Amino acid sequence: MKFESIKLKHTIISSNEIKKRSKIFYNLIKKRRSIREFSSKSFDDNIIQNAIRAAGTAPNGANLQPWHFVVIKNKEIKKKIRKAAEKEEKKFYNKVAPTEWLKALEPLGTDENKEFLEEAPILIAVFEKKFSTKKNTKIKNYYVKESVGIATGILISALHYSGLCMLTHTPSPMTFLNKILDRPINEKPFVLLVIGFPKLNCKIPKFASQKKSLNKISTWF
Repeated sequence: MKFESIKLKHTIISSNEIKKRSKIFYNLIKKRRSIREFSSKSFDDNIIQNAIRAAGTAPNGANLQPWHFVVIKNKEIKKKIRKAAEKEEKKFYNKVAPTEWLKALEPLGTDENKEFLEEAPILIAVFEKKFSTKKNTKIKNYYVKESVGIATGILISALHYSGLCMLTHTPSPMTFLNKILDRPINEKPFVLLVIGFPKLNCKIPKFASQKKSLNKISTWF
């Protein structure tokens, strides 16, 4: 099967430079932490736009790009999201979550109260698209969760590289986001990113900085 192609543009760099860049990136990304106390300080929308552009370059099934990013700055919409999220979280903490799950969450000190959904200047709701439509034709998307997961990882990395902090928030279920944000039925909420700067004297759980060593998370042959 023939298809149109273009020549790959790739700059060859030295092995030493590659090694240097890998260390620089690791030293930067290892400082990323999830925070739950946000300052109201705002920042340029272009920072978010560039991060989303970066996420949009993610590898994905058949280049169908099965994602959509909804940026929320409006205070009233953030208030609606908080109210709906807290309703689901209350069920989770009081009825749904098994004892061992709640025990695992204890060091975080979390509960159904999600003030950060209103405090942070920006939320990004990431949606996965189960299928797309073109000229009234339904087009199946492939490797949707894998593709959206990779795109979200790039988005988080880009935001951190830019100097912003964030929290990945996943109340379950998240279908309320479709209604509040007027998203179609072919889209399913994947994650809600809470983005901004940390509040003065913001604290995080001590154990959150304890990451497994390389030999615990990798195997080499």
